[in-house]
Amino acid sequence: MEDMLRVGVIASTHGVRGEVKVFPTTDDPSRFKQLKEVILDTGKEHLPLEIQQVKFFKNMVILKFKGYDNINDIEKYKSKDLLIPRDQAVELEPDEYFITDLIGLEVRTEDGEILGTMKDVLETGANDVYVVQMKDGKELLLPAIGDCILNVDLEQGVMTVHILDGLMDL
Repeated sequence: MEDMLRVGVIASTHGVRGEVKVFPTTDDPSRFKQLKEVILDTGKEHLPLEIQQVKFFKNMVILKFKGYDNINDIEKYKSKDLLIPRDQAVELEPDEYFITDLIGLEVRTEDGEILGTMKDVLETGANDVYVVQMKDGKELLLPAIGDCILNVDLEQGVMTVHILDGLMDL
């Protein structure tokens, strides 16, 4: 499991005073109001940034970091991830998982047949859809519903699924 979880990506600068527009990768963008600090993944290092101000604009979060007071200080961080330690993550409900924990799980049928590896999660309006990279190279799309996803064992690295009628028809 990852020690750090991504909560956003710096999309662009905002104004000339060092603010940035952040695309939130969390289900609840308002959680930025409770964060005091985020960690910037520069690609070379993890840089702690103290949040000075939080605003919201359309689907974006506008952040101002302490010590970054003009556009030139912050512009180089466009497209970089903002992370938090796992211990600062929101509490999950039963049968809720962080996407990063699901990626890479071995996916098996209820009969023990190995289907492939969890590759991605598509977030749709009704329910998430799990993308499984099958052994034959094809992708299988599984709805993240109780009838289909029987068990997720993060410690064993295995997801057990029931293939609903029609899902394997290509």
